[in-house]
Amino acid sequence: MERPTKFEHFRYVGDKRTQVVYDVDAIEPEDEGIIEELMASEQYLGFGPDTVPEARNRGYRLWSKQRAAADT
Repeated sequence: MERPTKFEHFRYVGDKRTQVVYDVDAIEPEDEGIIEELMASEQYLGFGPDTVPEARNRGYRLWSKQRAAADT
């Protein structure tokens, strides 16, 4: 997936509504609608530094589908 315009320099984008963080570089084509809907809602957040540990530090957790892929 191509990174959203507002987040072209961020790999991880968080959803403020659900406290879930998405790895935009690892989004599968069938899941791109999730990021598109998130950008349309304007309820997103970037992290600095742009890492999963920083997202966890702010109370976000990696999206379950990506977390399961990382565990295998």
